[in-house]
Amino acid sequence: MSRKPQLRGRAARLARLIPGAGGRNQAARTPFVLLVVLLLGGGLIGLLVLNSALSEGAFRLDDLQKETQSLTDEEQALQRDIDAYSAPDALQRRARELGMIPGGDPAFLDPDGTVKGVPSPAEGVVSDAYAPLVLAPEALPADPAAGPATIPTPAPLDAAALPTPAAPAAPAPTPTTNFGR
Repeated sequence: MSRKPQLRGRAARLARLIPGAGGRNQAARTPFVLLVVLLLGGGLIGLLVLNSALSEGAFRLDDLQKETQSLTDEEQALQRDIDAYSAPDALQRRARELGMIPGGDPAFLDPDGTVKGVPSPAEGVVSDAYAPLVLAPEALPADPAAGPATIPTPAPLDAAALPTPAAPAAPAPTPTTNFGR
């Protein structure tokens, strides 16, 4: 029969701090182990959710970068088209297709009303039977198989048929009122 010796004083206090092989100490250890397991499991699940969110963000970023690249390519193609249409030779060609002719020498008005330069009419033949190459939508035929629509040519302007502006009427007299007198 072995008996444990009774400790006294300082040794007894130290013995209480050191866990022994008693059943009561085993029961106190179980909640701690459960807490540690739960914390580790929660941390792992949190890392998994965070990793999934980062992966989803990376895929979204990749999609946005591809969309940005395609929009940039489209913008550059449209800018090339604008540059081609706004080039001087292209503008001149399109103006000729529309029946325009180069203008003559311009005259300029100064702010004081004096005219600088001598204006000259445009050189070229202007036909009364002008039919534009580019038609307005309302001039297009409803049935494309019917052939081209006939475009009525405008009648030449007659200066005598134009209305003459009426002389401005005299201003109506403004009523005067005497406030307080």
